[in-house]
Amino acid sequence: MIAMQRSIDSKAVDAQLKKTLGEQAVSFIGSLPDFKEGYQSWYSEALAVIKQLLPDRLADFKSHYEKPKSARRELTAANYVIDDFYQGLQVTRGYDNVIVSPSAAVPRFSAQISILKACQARFKSSLFDIRQLVHADILDSELAGARELLKNNFLRPAGVVAGIVLERHLQEVVASHDVKVKTRPTLGDFIQVLKDAEVLGTPDWRRLQHLNELRVKCTHNKGSEPTAEDVDDLITGVDRTIKTLF
Repeated sequence: MIAMQRSIDSKAVDAQLKKTLGEQAVSFIGSLPDFKEGYQSWYSEALAVIKQLLPDRLADFKSHYEKPKSARRELTAANYVIDDFYQGLQVTRGYDNVIVSPSAAVPRFSAQISILKACQARFKSSLFDIRQLVHADILDSELAGARELLKNNFLRPAGVVAGIVLERHLQEVVASHDVKVKTRPTLGDFIQVLKDAEVLGTPDWRRLQHLNELRVKCTHNKGSEPTAEDVDDLITGVDRTIKTLF
């Protein structure tokens, strides 16, 4: 933005920078890019980014640079665009009464920067969505393995795998809600902290507690043996959880 202002009125901007920065002004001014040379490549790259991440804002972004298709009756600050700045257009009345100058392009460039910044937030959100999809796909695959073990009557291994899937998913839910949990938490710890943080309501909390009990039954040799129905209930419950609790 400073580079653009300097392209418009270098003497005034240089004087202000020297007043503000003192001895450092010279080196700072020397480090500024040439706006007229750098903008076109920046604009082309920005267009590609916006087209991918915020296509609904593409026309808006371009409108700040391109002249409107409909003829303008007169050039005003409201319809002045960056292309006008490149042509050095301005409107004067009389000898020194400037009505519209190249400085009218500054708000246009500022608006373009704001749109591009919105892409940054969208990009982070897109990465999060991709991560979530990959995570869900992995869990689905592991749960399919648990079903195959159950089908072949390997009850305890099937229950163990389903329990691991549930624990991994709840770990992700805890992280996404920024819920604090102790070091080396158990599945029961994840369930409880989510209840305490009100991420889980009482019905869901009780349902997950039941799934944890079935998991314990599969992982511990002491006590009664898990039945095929127990393991099927565990796998079905875990499948429901990974698809409804985020």
